[in-house]
Amino acid sequence: MWTIHATYCIARRSASRTDPKGPALNESFVQIEWRSRLLRLECAWVGAKESAHPPVVFLHEGLGSVALWKDFPQQFCEANGLRGLVFSRYGYGCSTPKPPGERWPVDFMHQQAFEVLPPLFKQLGIERPWLFGHSDGGSIALLHASRFPVAGVVSLAAHVFTEDFGIDAIAATRTAYETTDLRTRLARYHADVDSAFRGWNDIWLDPAFRAWNIEAEIGTIACPLLVVQGIDDEYGTMAQVEAIARRVPHARVLALQRCGHTPHRDQPERLIAEAGAFIRSDGAATHER
Repeated sequence: MWTIHATYCIARRSASRTDPKGPALNESFVQIEWRSRLLRLECAWVGAKESAHPPVVFLHEGLGSVALWKDFPQQFCEANGLRGLVFSRYGYGCSTPKPPGERWPVDFMHQQAFEVLPPLFKQLGIERPWLFGHSDGGSIALLHASRFPVAGVVSLAAHVFTEDFGIDAIAATRTAYETTDLRTRLARYHADVDSAFRGWNDIWLDPAFRAWNIEAEIGTIACPLLVVQGIDDEYGTMAQVEAIARRVPHARVLALQRCGHTPHRDQPERLIAEAGAFIRSDGAATHER
């Protein structure tokens, strides 16, 4: 597995240098200790080399990685004069692969927010960053901000509880993975695509995960918060946004028409403008609710 992993990642980095549509990445790896094991996390700095604003840390979705963000982080940071960090979580992209048979626990997002991000930020010298999280990454951003000082949070399609609507969509994604070319397409972004997919899909479809709920925990968030949600999100409803707004009354809400689960793919220009203005104004910009 390690040989396959290394070969894939070398090939991907080589391809990224010649792909005109890919981001201009300053790729590297950072090593941290987590639960008595060493993790080697793939990361890339994008955007401005220097900025008057704190760095923006991009937290990917449950099937994401550095590569799956494509060029959005680079475009976002360049358009707004920001410096950004993109990284692949443990088990994703070119980061340390998850051992065969290891399953994500119900509190896997808590572990990422409370146990992985702090040593990662310390290792990279990052203090009080902006967190820009998509889907599971959005939930991780909310959890981290509930306990640790950050400049602010932009969440895209974040979950704070489970919905039958979303679980059904995740079950349909499993069927697509097993019967269509979805596995082949995802393999472009992960050294161990089965590990990445099964880790996410298995825990979300585990009956024990049905009770997962972080509404009470996010009530301590004091930093600026922009909550972005596509009206046509296939994995979650506006009930997620309403729950966040109840717990964090100062949150700004940006509901996007003609937008699904991935706002940075469906409405990139709008998101770059709106979220960029929010960050550059330190969360004081006026946005739609």
